[in-house]
Parts: sequence; structure tokens; C-alpha cells
Amino acid sequence: MIDFLLKEQYQNTLKHNKYISNLFLYESDLGYLTNNNYDLIIDLQNNFRSRKVVNKLRVHSLKFKKNNFKKILLVNLKINMLKSLPQIPARYAKIVPNFKLDEKGLDIFLPNDIKPILKEGIKYIGFAPGSRHYTKMWPLEYYLELGKLLSENDYKIVLFGGKNDKQVCDKFNLELNSSINLSNNDNLFKTAINMKQCLAIICNDSGLMHVACALKIPVLTFFGSTVKEFGFTPYKNQNLILENNSLNCRPCSHIGRSSCPKNHFNCMKELTPQLAYSKLKEMLAQ
Repeated sequence: MIDFLLKEQYQNTLKHNKYISNLFLYESDLGYLTNNNYDLIIDLQNNFRSRKVVNKLRVHSLKFKKNNFKKILLVNLKINMLKSLPQIPARYAKIVPNFKLDEKGLDIFLPNDIKPILKEGIKYIGFAPGSRHYTKMWPLEYYLELGKLLSENDYKIVLFGGKNDKQVCDKFNLELNSSINLSNNDNLFKTAINMKQCLAIICNDSGLMHVACALKIPVLTFFGSTVKEFGFTPYKNQNLILENNSLNCRPCSHIGRSSCPKNHFNCMKELTPQLAYSKLKEMLAQ
């Protein structure tokens, strides 16, 4: 039996997962956990909240090693001690002795009662232009220019995002009104069902990048202030990462920032729409 504890806002990522026995919410279900006789706790967060749960249950636990010191060295001194580490899913798996991941990549299980809005037979390209942090967002004007290039070549742009991405998706849709705006109030299932109709997803280093990977949709993604070594790259899925490796100021953060500390934002601005368009064509031709 496997039980999983997570925050309420993320429950749909695992709600229909056939490998999980019970899904518990951190905000409301902590009390139920003490009634279960667990043999082991796997702490993937290893933060104040998760340690509080572990201490309360008094069960043998395995903790994820977050490598915070190595992240600090890379961000602040550009000393890279993360090069040899695998991607995050593989790092998670390593904390459990003799545990091996399969070769299928990420999973997401969707309900059967939701149908896509998008029609079959149309060349849809999904755009997910939002992100929690400014320095992880490819400029909106670049998304617009790329959208126009694709529209001129018979592709239909579909916008995806949650409630925090509504503003950027609405602005894009206003400028390119031939696009289809499917941003919503964090309805992961509706987003994922319609994503499956797309030939590829163009996105930032964000949660929707990982959703697209779980759906096995090719992704072209932009890495600005963050770098591959942090481990949150597309996992076991066709992908192309565009990043500016000529800058000595990258990474300036391991999670993203509200502004460019150098005031030039060249990590994103030098990744042109023309470059993205040519790389996307190469990826779609594979």
C-alpha cells in the first residue's frame, strides 16, 4: 500500500494515479495519518513542513538530499558541483535502496469524462507562456512573433496556463486573435486533455513543461535564469532546450527572480523567435 501526502493545489497531479492507495491533503488530512501503521516514510521535500510530519509519525524515513550548498555555490560563485547529478526523478529514486525507475518517463492519469475542445485534423501548437518568476519567462513579444510565424505556415496556436497565467495569455490572444485561449482556473485535467491534441508544446521552465512530458508531447522549452544542472529538465520525452550558454551570469537563481539582476535579460532576449522557429521545425521533422 502506498499513501501520498501533498498540498491541495497539487492533488489533481495524482488524483487518478492507479499506483496510489490513498491521497491525503496536507491542509486537512494530517490527523488521519497517525491512525495508519506505516513501515516507511519517503520524504521528497525535506523541508520544515515535511520534517514536522515525519517527526509526528515517528516512523523510519528516507529523505531526499537537496544539495542546497551546491546550488548556492553554482548561483553565487559559479562553481558547478552538480554536473554529474541525474535529473530530479532519478535523484528521487536514488534515496530508496535497490529501487529502479522504468524507461517510460513521467505519468499523469486523466479522467474519462472530460473531452477535448480542440478538433482533430488541425495542426495545433501549444504555447504555455507563463511562469511563476519573470526571469523564467521568454518575452511575450517573442511568443507573439513566433506565433505569427507559425500562423502564417498553417499552424493554429493554442494557449495554456493556470489562473496566474491568465493575464499573459489574454494579452497574447488580444494581439493574435486567431489563437485559441484555453488558460483556465488551474483545471489541470482540461489543460492536459487539450494538450494531447497538439503537435508540440512551446513553454518556459515551468510545471506545464512537465505536464507535456507526462503526456508524451514534444516540448521546446526556454531556460533563462535557471540551468539544466538543477535537474528540472524534460524527463524521458522528446524535447529541445534553448538556452544562452555564452553568459557568465547564469544561473542567477535556482528558482527564478522577479527581475534580471544585470538589467539586460540576455539569457532570454538573445534566444530569438527565428531561432525558436527553426529549431521547432527541426524537432517536428524528427
